[in-house]
Amino acid sequence: MFKRQILQECISALLIMLFLYASLSKFLDFHTFTGEMNNQPLPNSWTPFLVWFIPCSEILMCIALLFERTRLIGLYASLFFMSLFTIYSIIIVLNFFGRIPCSCGGVIKRLTWTQHIVLNLFFVALSICGIVLQRRKSFKSILITKNSFV
Repeated sequence: MFKRQILQECISALLIMLFLYASLSKFLDFHTFTGEMNNQPLPNSWTPFLVWFIPCSEILMCIALLFERTRLIGLYASLFFMSLFTIYSIIIVLNFFGRIPCSCGGVIKRLTWTQHIVLNLFFVALSICGIVLQRRKSFKSILITKNSFV
C-alpha cells in the first residue's frame, strides 16, 4: 500500500513538473508563443483563445494533480492533453501539413520530433498508470466504506 502511494505521488510530481514547465515557458515568452500559435494549421482567429486556454489548462491540471480529491480528474486531463499532442506530433512526423507548424520552447526544443513522440508516449503511459492506481485506490476505499456500514 505504501509503495503504491509513493508511486502515485511520483507520477503526479512528474506530470506537475511537465505541465508547470510547459505553462510557465509559454507565459514567460508569451510573444513567441502567440506567434507559434498563429503558425498552426488552425484559424488565426482561435489564437487569442488558445494562448490563454492552453497554459491555463496546464496550470489547472497541476492544481488538480496536487490534491487527492481531484487527482483522478487531473490524470484524465493529462491523458487527454498528452494523447492529443502525441497525435499532433505524429501528424507532423508524417508531414501531413507539408511543413513544421510549431517549435517548442525551452529544453524540449532540442528534441527531434521522433524523440518528442517518445517523450509524449512516456507521459501518456504515466497518466494511464496513475489513473489505474488512483481508480484502484478509490474502488478499495468505496469497498471499505460500504463494509464499515454493514
